[in-house]
Amino acid sequence: MAVRPVRLFGDPVLTTPAQEVASFDAELRRLVRDLDDTLRDQQGAGLAAPQLGVGLRVFVFRDEDAAGHLVNPVLTFPDEEEQDGPEGCLSLPGLYFDTKRRLNVIAKGCTVRGDPVQVVGTGSLARCLQHETDHLDGVLFINRMDAQRRKAAMRAIRAASWFNPVSPPAVKVSPHPMTTGYH
Repeated sequence: MAVRPVRLFGDPVLTTPAQEVASFDAELRRLVRDLDDTLRDQQGAGLAAPQLGVGLRVFVFRDEDAAGHLVNPVLTFPDEEEQDGPEGCLSLPGLYFDTKRRLNVIAKGCTVRGDPVQVVGTGSLARCLQHETDHLDGVLFINRMDAQRRKAAMRAIRAASWFNPVSPPAVKVSPHPMTTGYH
């Protein structure tokens, strides 16, 4: 088992867009195993490579409906339906905030071997797929909140025992509008 430390809010890798995976090799397979082992250990729903300090477009997910990984994912939305509810992040441990997301999503990408794969998600799985793809774009879920929620979230983050006030990051509004698809 290769459980690795999860990078916490404030680490610049979390706000840096990840690079496309070009080599579907043993190193990528090892990264996906490490992501999966770390996700199991942390008992989370999803974990993206940047959260382990690796700037590649890959994540793993685990939901009551599905589990797996996606390399170089691209999201599309089949409709305009939204959901609003609690969302957390292993990079902001112990904190959950209501966040609006699309209710339904189609995620297309590749397996670790480079084979095409598609995951259709609704509800919590859709939330997870969007959350992890945001990580690959350097976007944290607090960037998806309206100003009032984001302000409350930042107060809770600053009060968290793990927060490092020496170099707090700037929080910006997401460049990706909620009502349109990615890419």
